[in-house]
Amino acid sequence: MMPQLGATIATLVVAFGFAALANWQMRRPFERRWLPVVPWLGVQFLAVAVALIMIAHLVSLLTGQPFGRSYAP
Repeated sequence: MMPQLGATIATLVVAFGFAALANWQMRRPFERRWLPVVPWLGVQFLAVAVALIMIAHLVSLLTGQPFGRSYAP
């Protein structure tokens, strides 16, 4: 297994974990949240953004085709 693949999958799992934690905290009453000063919606947004980037990177690693513009010579 390529080292980049392992790091990408690990980052993807951590991002999904943070997104799930933030979602769970937002569903709890305000008084029962762990650290009520943390903006859990922002945490969830960033975690989902990181997860989408890691999914794109994972597809790029598995297919061998980089994402982005391809300029023809």
